[in-house]
Amino acid sequence: MTKEAEIETLRRQIDEIDADLLALVNRRVRLAQAVGRKKAKGEDKVVYRPEREALILDRIVKLNQGPLPSEKIEWLFREVISLCRAAEAKPLVAALGPAGTYSELAAIRHFGHEVDVTLAASIDEVFRLTEADTTQYAVVPVENSTEGGVGNTLDRLLNTPLTICGEIDFRVRHCLLGLSGTAAPKAVSAHQQALAQCRLWLDLNLPGVDLVSVRSNAEAARQAAGDADCVAIASEEAADAYGLTVLHRNIEDQPGNSTRFLVLGHRRVERTGTDKTSVAISVRNRPGALQALLAPLSENDIDMTRVESRPSSTGLWKYIFFIDFAGHVGEPAVARALAEIEEQAAMFKILGSYPKSS
Repeated sequence: MTKEAEIETLRRQIDEIDADLLALVNRRVRLAQAVGRKKAKGEDKVVYRPEREALILDRIVKLNQGPLPSEKIEWLFREVISLCRAAEAKPLVAALGPAGTYSELAAIRHFGHEVDVTLAASIDEVFRLTEADTTQYAVVPVENSTEGGVGNTLDRLLNTPLTICGEIDFRVRHCLLGLSGTAAPKAVSAHQQALAQCRLWLDLNLPGVDLVSVRSNAEAARQAAGDADCVAIASEEAADAYGLTVLHRNIEDQPGNSTRFLVLGHRRVERTGTDKTSVAISVRNRPGALQALLAPLSENDIDMTRVESRPSSTGLWKYIFFIDFAGHVGEPAVARALAEIEEQAAMFKILGSYPKSS
């Protein structure tokens, strides 16, 4: 067989597989539509089931034998799930705007492209839209790997009725954006955290240039689109959204720079077996209070993954502690530990139990 004949045989096999894939995807969509019709006859009309989707993705990744890496397989099946979910209804999600923010990109990463994203002017507004049922879910940044917690989000978590139902670990790659031909900018604008994350690069490459803090990196990109003397730190997607040129890529000081986002909704999430729980507590003012308060976690063999303090608005030198640990409130050991902590704490709130990000 000639080389051309061998190639043609392989192409025919690819065509056959494409036809099989098309049939299977459409079959999956029809099954999702059937589920939607069953839900329409009852009270349970919830479309997004984070625990169910986490279990599907975990099973698929474990089945993967390559050559595609697991992260690509997960991305592919998230989009398939998104298409099937949209056959019932698209989730309504609030995220910080304007177009091109990392919050918007994180929402699409988590829900897939078949989602209706409402872009809000502030993190407070993201919470309000979901609390008022204008949207069903909120996506908010909670911490950055180099700059720590996001104060606005942490403060709002204390008084919102929403519960955490998911998390997104988003790899942040900052770009310097400007109008084509911009060579000597007079100002760099970005969110204050982005400016901090790129401080060393800016000091080395743009010394003396004014640094201007704005409410989001996408807002910085929008400003740069109308000012030839201004450049912005934002995502590559923001360059496309606002007609800017990428002047430099990957200008963040830490190569592994990531931001963790939370997905918030109105209902609690069931167990998956690989879950995380977040709580907020304050301690009574006595020596060793925090250590004693956290002791039930170690006594019940629960792995604490994060603890962060935030000044309380109730008094000088009083703090709220935000704590993440492995496990779900539905597990006996976790429930036992939380009951002991609540008994000793001055303030105690369960923020949510949810599937760990992959």
